[in-house]
Amino acid sequence: VHLEESGGESVQAGGSLRLSCVASGYGTSGGCMAWFRQAPGKEREGVASSDSDDRPTYADSVKGRFAIFKDNGTLYLQMNEMKPEDTAMYYCAAGPEVGCGLGVPLYTYWGRGTQVTVSS
Repeated sequence: VHLEESGGESVQAGGSLRLSCVASGYGTSGGCMAWFRQAPGKEREGVASSDSDDRPTYADSVKGRFAIFKDNGTLYLQMNEMKPEDTAMYYCAAGPEVGCGLGVPLYTYWGRGTQVTVSS
């Protein structure tokens, strides 16, 4: 399984970005996938997950601003009304054998990340 993220860049506060994650060797339509982020000096945290039935779960900090969805083998994260505190490296993850959610230990496969920077 290979996960490759793209779409990260610098954006002004209030702006929008869409991240993409192409999953090779993993059927996005049948599996749980998620987005995580890690800011410098902080632990990796779950942002949003999408289960095998495409039901989303969001961290409280992004509810109402971010949306996770899958389409044709790609996982997306639409980020709106972005804030400086959204600045982080964003990672795509896949492969829980049991359950689906925002816990880092659930996931087997990880991408290398894409950098998102939000300036005030």
